[in-house]
Amino acid sequence: MSVAVNARSIDDLDELPFDNRFTRDLPADPDERNVRRQVEGAAYTRVRPTPVAAPSTIAWSPEVVALLGMAPDLPLSDDFAQVFGGNRVPAGADPFAMAYGGHQFGSWAGQLGDGRAIALGEVLDVDGHHQMLQLKGAGPTPYSRTADGRAVLRSSVREFLCSEAMHHLGIPTTRALSLVTTGDEVVRDILYSGNPAPEPGAVVCRVAPSFTRFGTFQLPASRGDHELLERLVRVTIDHSFPDLADPSVGLPELVGRWLGEVAERTATMVVDWMRVGFVHGVLNTDNLSILGLTIDYGPYGWLEDWDPMWTPNTTDASGRRYRYGQQPQVAHWNLVQLANALVPLVDGDVAPLQEAVDRYPAAYESGYRTMMAERLGWGPWRDGDDEPIQALTEVLGVTEIDQVLFFRDLADVPVDPDVDVSDADLLAPLADAWYRPEEVTGDVAADLAGWVRTWRARVAATDRDPDARVAGMDARNPRYVLRNYLAQEAIDLAEAGDPSRITELLDVLRDPYDDQPGNARFAARRPDWARDRVGCSMLSCSS
Repeated sequence: MSVAVNARSIDDLDELPFDNRFTRDLPADPDERNVRRQVEGAAYTRVRPTPVAAPSTIAWSPEVVALLGMAPDLPLSDDFAQVFGGNRVPAGADPFAMAYGGHQFGSWAGQLGDGRAIALGEVLDVDGHHQMLQLKGAGPTPYSRTADGRAVLRSSVREFLCSEAMHHLGIPTTRALSLVTTGDEVVRDILYSGNPAPEPGAVVCRVAPSFTRFGTFQLPASRGDHELLERLVRVTIDHSFPDLADPSVGLPELVGRWLGEVAERTATMVVDWMRVGFVHGVLNTDNLSILGLTIDYGPYGWLEDWDPMWTPNTTDASGRRYRYGQQPQVAHWNLVQLANALVPLVDGDVAPLQEAVDRYPAAYESGYRTMMAERLGWGPWRDGDDEPIQALTEVLGVTEIDQVLFFRDLADVPVDPDVDVSDADLLAPLADAWYRPEEVTGDVAADLAGWVRTWRARVAATDRDPDARVAGMDARNPRYVLRNYLAQEAIDLAEAGDPSRITELLDVLRDPYDDQPGNARFAARRPDWARDRVGCSMLSCSS
C-alpha cells in the first residue's frame, strides 16, 4: 500500500520520511553485538555503519534524488556525504543488516547475509512508495565472516553506473542514489593471485523497494525454522505483492500464487538481460531479487563480441556456470531451490509449487520470442521464426561481431524487395560491427549476407510502415550500453582523482536508445587495448 506524499524538496536529511516496515514487522536479532556469528531466529540484525575518514560525494543520480524528494543541490552538502558515507545516521533511520543464505556456484553455502551492506531504513518516496536506502561498503556486520565490510572505488563506480544504466534501458533493477569516497584505503587481491594491494574505498547508496532475495527464505528453511519462514513470506507478500494478499486464501495456495508471480518477474528480467547482452556474472540464489530486480552488480559484464560462452567472472572461468547463454537456465534452477525452501508451507502438496515454477519457462519462452521478433523488426511472432533466429546465433559466430552494433545497425539495412542489392551493399550498414573486417570476405561474407537476405524477406512480409519498423527496432536495440572498457576508463580517472567521466557516462546512458551527436565514441566497439585487460575482459568478486 502506498501513501500519498505531497510534493517536497527536502534540504535536511533529518526530514526524510522514514517508515521502517521491515524492522517493524519482522523479528530482530536480540543480540546487537557487531561480531561475526551465526544469527538464528531473526530476519536481520540492527547495526550501525562504521565511520570513515573523509567522506566526499563524487557522483549522484539526479533522478533518484528527485524520486526521494530531496532538493536538487542537497548532494553538494557535507551532511549528504556524512550520511551516505556512513558517518551519521539521520533521524528516523533504523540501520540493519539482513540475514540470508544461498547456493553459491550450485552448492549450499549456509548463512551469508549483508556482510558489507547496511540499510538505513525505508523512506516514502514522492509517490508514497517505500524505498529502502542501503549503504554498500559501510563496514562490518555479524554476517561479514572474515571480510572487512568495505568496498573499493572500482567496484563502487561499476555498481553506481550500471544500476542507473539498467534503469534507463528499461530493465528492472535496484537504483543508485550516490557514490561517496571514504578517504580510507581498502586492501584487495583483485585476481586472487596472492598480490593484495591497497585501493581507495567508497560507499554506494543503493535504493530499492526491497532487497529481499531468494536466499532470505532458504536460510530459515535450511534450519527448520518454519515459523520464521512463514512470517517472511507473509510480510513479503503484504509489503511487496499486496494484490496477492487475500485472507480467504489458504497458505499453500497463497505461496503457490506468490511463487508463480516471482517466477514470471524473474523471466521478464532475464529476457531483458539477453536482449541487451548483460551478463550478471554471479547468479547465486542470494543474488536474485524476490521482486525480479537486477541486484548485486559485482563481476558483471556486457557481451560485446557475440560469444554465448562468455563469462566476465574469473571465479567462474573454468565451469562457466554463469555464462551469457546459460543465464535463463540458471535462473530456473534458482527458482527450483526457492520452491524447495517453501515446501514446509504447503502441507505436503508440492503441486502448487511445481505449477508456479513451471510458469518460468513458459513466461521466458513467450517473452524471448516476442522480444526477438520486435528487435528484428518483424512485429508479432510467427510460426517458423525459430529457424532464422537459430541461424542468426550461428552466423554471428562466423567472425568476431559486436552484437550491440550489429542489432542496432540492422535497422539501416535496405529492405525494399523490389530493389536488387549486392551482398556488399547489404552488409555495408553493419560494417562498424566487424572486429576483424579483413575476415568478412568469401564464405564469411556470403554466410552473413545470406542470413540478412532471409531477415530482409521476413521484414518485407510484414508490410509494416518503414519508419515505424525502424523506430521499433531502435527502441529495443540500444545505441549505448555500459561497455566494460567505458566503465574501466571512468574508474582509472576516478582513482587518479578525476570523477568527471562518471557523470559524463551517466549523462550518456540516460538516453541509451537515442543517437547522440557528439557522443559517438561512447558507442564504439571495444578497442584492442581492452581485449585482455583486467576490468574490461575479466573481473573477480573482489571488491
